[in-house]
This record gives sequence, structure tokens and C-alpha cells, in this order.
Amino acid sequence: MQAKPVIAIVGRPNVGKSTLFNRIAGNQKAIVIDEPGATRDRNYTDCNWYGKAFTLIDTGGFEPAAEERILVQMREQTNLAVEEADVIIFLMDGRDGLMSSDMEIANYLRGRGKNIFFAANKVDGVRHEELLTEFYRLGIERIYPISAQHGLGLDELLDALTENFPDVDQSRKDKDEDEPIAVAIVGKPNVGKSSLINLISGKQRSIANPTPGTTRDAIDTTIRVHKKNYLLIDTAGIRRKNKISLTLEKYSVIQALKTINRCDIALILIDAEEGMTEQDAKIAGLAYERGKACIIIVNKWDKVSKDNATVGKYVASVKEKIKFMDFAPILFISALTGQRAPKIFDVINQVYSQYSKRVDTSPLNDLVEKAGRKNPMGRYQNRAMSISYATQIDVKPPTFVFFVPNPKGVHFSYERYLMNSIREEFGFDKVPLKMIFRKKR
Repeated sequence: MQAKPVIAIVGRPNVGKSTLFNRIAGNQKAIVIDEPGATRDRNYTDCNWYGKAFTLIDTGGFEPAAEERILVQMREQTNLAVEEADVIIFLMDGRDGLMSSDMEIANYLRGRGKNIFFAANKVDGVRHEELLTEFYRLGIERIYPISAQHGLGLDELLDALTENFPDVDQSRKDKDEDEPIAVAIVGKPNVGKSSLINLISGKQRSIANPTPGTTRDAIDTTIRVHKKNYLLIDTAGIRRKNKISLTLEKYSVIQALKTINRCDIALILIDAEEGMTEQDAKIAGLAYERGKACIIIVNKWDKVSKDNATVGKYVASVKEKIKFMDFAPILFISALTGQRAPKIFDVINQVYSQYSKRVDTSPLNDLVEKAGRKNPMGRYQNRAMSISYATQIDVKPPTFVFFVPNPKGVHFSYERYLMNSIREEFGFDKVPLKMIFRKKR
């Protein structure tokens, strides 16, 4: 499975990076995540520009020579965004002109081997365009004058950025019907990811070693089970950010996050003796925020003392710590002994069937109408709220659009009510659902 291209917005502080990010993202929700390996948060959102899908990253200000702790941290998280990105928007301030730090950042970016688009922000008209000539001192062929605040020049920039990106609809048409289900095995170091892959694939494809951090890069293994193909992706263990020191290991974190982007289903491996830790919950959150189906795999179950109530208590404990993903199936195994490992593929098939399921528009609207009669939406700004039309627009995850008088008037509790109704009616009890509310025309 091909991951979406990643675009990172990079530049020194106060040049308008977040304004540009929000302008491109539009009304799409930006996900703020605290990623392992990053010393400060970065904003992510999935975007679509005329059928070209990509992931957009906003970064903190980048000061190459800064020594203050906060600026050093911001520079570090920008470094990680650059490593993750396929394309860079290097944003500068068109009114300030070319600064010495801009030149340093340009030199740094050129050394990363990325495709760079140079843009000058805050160019609101002809009176500012005369300031653009000095940016050509960077030795570039093209500078894109834009105004992130007013949206000027963005069409031309985004057309150029996405010119070589795959078309979403065409890429779906070109897919082989027998394309394997992509399954990523993710988790902290030393929870048994490589051992599990070796067990279920029947090959010593990954090096199983008790030393945390043995696997540095994603390793793909294609297998066929019961006439179905699966692509198993082993990843480097994701550690807490304050435990990551080596540059190579930071790179491994980025690779692990890219692996999550590539997969259909993420197997979140946890240590049965440790239980669901804060870091495990954070890893699950990374997969959930990217809309991935997840299965919680409790490994080393053979090492736990058990009675008749052990499983029930364990399941309740796990779900309490990942309330946002309480629909995810939980499976107890031992990669060492092989206990219950064959059941993994049965659960993967059940989850994937729901993850790729489509619901016809007619029964969906019947359900929405029934749900509205049973529990009306209420009023917003003295106007009655109701859903005039609903349709499923995508799968992986199943994505539904609802047209309402004002999207701001949809309370999160009603969104949850609709989601639960759809889960119950159409059998989506094991996967995430994406709900979008748009203003009806």
C-alpha cells in the first residue's frame, strides 16, 4: 500500500506557517499529536486538492543558530518533520525580505535531498511584489508569492505541489483485487513484534533479539493464509520521547509513524505483564488519529497467573485506558509458544471486512431519519437542526458526510449518538468511523 505524500511547512518564526496550514486544511480538523521523538507538538491533517490526497504538517519556527532551549526544541521537531516529508514548503516573509536565517534554512533544506517549493507570504498585491526579487539570491528558479491570510496565490502553489501526486480515484481503480491486506505490527521496543512476525509467517524474516531497538527500519513480509494475501510490516519500537537519544533511533521513530500511514490495520502489541501503559495508549492514539483499524494484541500471556476473572478484568483495564478506541478487538497470545496466534488472521479478516465496507445511501438515510425522530438534534441560533441528507464517501475508514443547516450546531454527543446508531445498524463494531458535517446548500 502506498502512503499518502507528506508536505511539511518550514520556516523561521512568525512568517505565517500556521495561517497557511489552516488555509490549506480549510475546515478539516487538524490533529495535534505529541509524537515520540519530537520535543514539541506538530500539527497534522489529511488534505485533498482536486483528487490529490496528501498529509500536511505544520511546524514550529526554525532558527538555525538559536541556543535558547525552546528554540532548540522547535528546531528539533522541525528536523523530524523534514525527515518525514516528501515535499517541503519553505515559507518566508515577503514583507521582511530575504533574511540571513532564511539563507541558512535554505542551505539546510538543500542538504536533505527533498523537493522544495519556495514561497513568500504576506504578498497582498502589486505593492509588495517588487520585494520578491531579492529572494532570487537563493539561487532558485521560482518563488511563489502568496497571502495565506487572504488565500491569494495558493491555487498556483498547490497545483505545482501536487502535480506528480497520485490521483486518489485513479489509484483505487488501478488496485489489484488481490492486493494484500497491509498489517503493521507496532508497539514499544521489546514487546515481541519480530517474534510474532516470525511465528505467523513461518520464516526468520526479522531478527528476534531481546535487546530493545534491534529493528531499525520497517521490514515487509508478504504471506498467504487461507487463500488471502497479507503484507506484514515490522517496525522499530516507538519509545517515549525522553528516552530517545540517538539520531538513528529518532529516524526509526519516523519510519514507524510512516509504517502506520501505510497500513490498513495496526496490531498494537503490548506486554501482558506490564499491561496497557501510557506509552501503549499513545501509540494506539497515533494509529487512531490516522483513521487506522486497530487490534490490541496482548503478548506474553503465558507468563501471567490467571483465574476465571483474569481476562475480563484485563479487558476492562485496557478499554479504560483507551476509551477513544474501545471498539478495537483484544486478543491474548504468546508469540513464544504460539498460543492463540492463528486466531490473529480470523480477527484481521473480520476487522478488514468492516473497514472496507460500503453502505448504500438509501438505508443510511432511512437510519438517519429514524434516529432523528427518536432523538431530535435540537436548535442552534434559533434555528431547528436536522440532517437533510447523508452519504458514505469513502472507506478505510468508513467515512460519512451529513448535510445540516450549520455544522457548528452539531453537538459532539449527537455525533456520538449517530456514530453508535450506524455501528449497531450496519455492523461497524470493530473499526473507527469518520463523521463529517457540512452545510447544506
